[in-house]
Amino acid sequence: MAQESPKNSAAEIPVTSNGEVEDSHEHAYHRDLKHSLPSGLGLSETQITSHGFDGTKEGVIEAGASQGGQRTHTKGGPVILADEIKNPAMEKLELVRKWSLNTYKCTRQIISEKLGRGSRTVDLELEAQIDILRDNKKKYENILKLAQTLATQLFQMVHTQKQLGDAFADLSLKSLELHEEFGYNADTQKLLAKNGETLLGAINFFIASVNTLVNKTIEDTLMTVKQYENARIEYDAYRTDLEELNLGPRDANTLPKIEHSQHLFQIHKEKYDKMRSDVSVKLKFLEENKVKVLRNQLVLFHSAVAAYFAGNQKQLELTLKQFHVKLKTPGVDAPSWLEEQ
Repeated sequence: MAQESPKNSAAEIPVTSNGEVEDSHEHAYHRDLKHSLPSGLGLSETQITSHGFDGTKEGVIEAGASQGGQRTHTKGGPVILADEIKNPAMEKLELVRKWSLNTYKCTRQIISEKLGRGSRTVDLELEAQIDILRDNKKKYENILKLAQTLATQLFQMVHTQKQLGDAFADLSLKSLELHEEFGYNADTQKLLAKNGETLLGAINFFIASVNTLVNKTIEDTLMTVKQYENARIEYDAYRTDLEELNLGPRDANTLPKIEHSQHLFQIHKEKYDKMRSDVSVKLKFLEENKVKVLRNQLVLFHSAVAAYFAGNQKQLELTLKQFHVKLKTPGVDAPSWLEEQ
């Protein structure tokens, strides 16, 4: 006797005369279909809607995927998985890794250069200009230090001359026999003190201008030079890595490394070229500014000192007016902004 073929609920689906599934069996069909789906699909819910054979719409499958406690419903289209949110901790870790690798390469390059094993890129003309700038900065700092010492000593001398003039004036009033002699000396010391204050104002103006040139303008240029030197070390470090890879074998494993090294080398080469151009421009403008500033200040210094020791009070005051140097009146505070109005 022939055996009956196994049957399931999906094999017998009663259909009405117009081609629709009976409602009494539709629920059971959906239940059995859900149990028959593999568990690996991760579908929490499946629904099939059938229409007539002559219908214009296709069947729609709704799938609800459970992921991370959330459900994403997709209708009539492919399932789209959103990109994972970047972890800030992983980003910081990646930055630290890149920084450590870059530091290692640069340190190795510096040690190789000091030991005489590694090669370095040298721009002879630019390096010579940088050496001259550093040497001039030391000389200008020495001039600034000596000028400050001169100003301090001149201030003490002026202060002493004022005291001596007051003492002579006091004795001129109390000593009738030497009244004229003490009076002459009192007037002389007071005149010297006044001229000394004028000279002191010129020297302080000279000190302020040279200090701005040395500790701001030149220092700013040297900061750019430092950045240029760091860029040069990075450029040589990645250039050395690329040269070492090019000397090795070329196969499927090394070609990606060579391409990546070539990319990093190009980035640092562009950075090095940019910094070299920036240094050249700053050195050019610095030289023009330095000549202009020092020419004016040296003329001021010479004219003021010469007029002071020649005893030419009018020439000394004219020199300060020519260079727009304003003297502070002793014991008088600067007017407030309200008084200036």
